[in-house]
Amino acid sequence: MRVVSGIQTTGNLHLGNYLGAIRNWVRLQDRMGADDVCLFFLADLHALTVTQDPKVMASNTIEMAATLLAAGIDPDRSILFNQARVPAHSELAWILGGTARVGWLNRMTQWKDKAGKNREGASVGLFTYPVLQAADILAYRATHVPVGEDQKQHLELARDIATKFNLDFGVELFPLPEPMIPEDTPRIMSLRDGNAKMSKSDPSDMSRINLIDSDDQIATKFRKAKTDPEPLPSEVAGLAERPEARNLVTIYAALSGETSHDVLVNFGGQGFGAFKPALADLAVAKLGPIRDRLVALLDDRAAVGATLAKGAAKADALARPTLLEAQQALGLQV
Repeated sequence: MRVVSGIQTTGNLHLGNYLGAIRNWVRLQDRMGADDVCLFFLADLHALTVTQDPKVMASNTIEMAATLLAAGIDPDRSILFNQARVPAHSELAWILGGTARVGWLNRMTQWKDKAGKNREGASVGLFTYPVLQAADILAYRATHVPVGEDQKQHLELARDIATKFNLDFGVELFPLPEPMIPEDTPRIMSLRDGNAKMSKSDPSDMSRINLIDSDDQIATKFRKAKTDPEPLPSEVAGLAERPEARNLVTIYAALSGETSHDVLVNFGGQGFGAFKPALADLAVAKLGPIRDRLVALLDDRAAVGATLAKGAAKADALARPTLLEAQQALGLQV
């Protein structure tokens, strides 16, 4: 297997980011065999589809890398790098831009959502970034790509581009990558509104558990998390119309490795006065070590940057032959 996945270079990651994506990467890394390869990249080129503050961008890249390392990504077992350090991403994206069709990109749901009614004012990058995503994947001849439901359409586009390129130029250069959709990825919601996703953009810091939060902050946020006055039910069905209660049970289950049913077997009939402290203790036990490693890593940002540079060299060694073959297929290397 050759697995490729990327993540946006945003700062101040929270519990939802960890349980929704980062933990899955660590588990995937730990399941890989000796001949398998995992490539995890920070999508800093994708961030350029909107205006960026260069200093914030640089800081966020280091913080994201440090967070992945603190959470368990091992640079000796996986290849961790930031996208911009590997020129093959950009070079192959331009080549694949000649294969992709405007009609394909026009159908991308995220393009429609992000551009909205201001399509004329949107950046070209916002329109073409699915081609860069295809290059991210195809440069490494990936066999599998971990994706959420919202990214399946972009992976299908990558497969379409790979198929057309292979057929147009009579080569078998690009395999068709298969999606890897985790079945047990929890959807973590705001601690202030059980119907809204946990988000760093929420103006209330009490709505989320930041991975950098202290033990006291974690405990306080769970203690003050919005709930209802009823005790926890004994069956999962009893959470159907109780979004805040369901969210806290979901978080407990995700952190403990249990199912929501298991959690309710233990806590059903009890009030939140008993459940919230137990949840806070569990969260502190699971997240505290990650935070401590993160703080230590951020004390030496240069070392984190050096880790990214080493990963980029490994990634470049894998991507460069693919780019060369694509260039040869087009008659660009004579």
